[in-house]
Amino acid sequence: MHLAPREDGLAWAAEELVDAARSFWSRGWALGTGGNFSVRVARDPLRFALSPTGADKGHLRIEQVLEVDESGRVLRGQGQPSGETPIHLSIVRARDAGAVFHTHSVWGTLVSERFAEDGGVSIFGYEMLKGLRGVATHKHREWLPVVENSQDVPKLARSIEAMLIERPELHGFLIRGHGLYTWGEDSAEARRHVEILEFLLEVLGRSS
Repeated sequence: MHLAPREDGLAWAAEELVDAARSFWSRGWALGTGGNFSVRVARDPLRFALSPTGADKGHLRIEQVLEVDESGRVLRGQGQPSGETPIHLSIVRARDAGAVFHTHSVWGTLVSERFAEDGGVSIFGYEMLKGLRGVATHKHREWLPVVENSQDVPKLARSIEAMLIERPELHGFLIRGHGLYTWGEDSAEARRHVEILEFLLEVLGRSS
């Protein structure tokens, strides 16, 4: 469900975020407290809605969603922002993203381990690739990098931002043993990218 923006940008963005989180939970892509999600509320100054740390994504409520600024500081809401907020900020800066979604699926985790030594996975020949922004043919070759996980999240975020600036053609990436990050110009596009990439990850996982 894609909702039209209303006067209260946070309320609109929070509804979009909660709807996406519950949908991903129902498909097994963000079970328990896994995953984190953000939707832009305003561009200048940057404000975005963000899921709080430790929240069960299957039962996430609108009132739990936080509003944070470009430094990750909470402006509205109770609770702590996701520990991976710096990664969201890096993606927003590198891609001017309107939404960033991070899932923890079984297939994303398995594929990230399977192809970690290769630095990523090449995806080619699937019709579903045409669901990615700017892709018009199944002959497109998508590169999905696998980034080594780290508990030093600010350092990890800086390396991800540098990668995204260097590789503007990317639609997402995997963190090893962790999950998928993807984004879009708005929440609808980001959700579509999650669905497309999670489909392809399952195809790769089953065929490997």
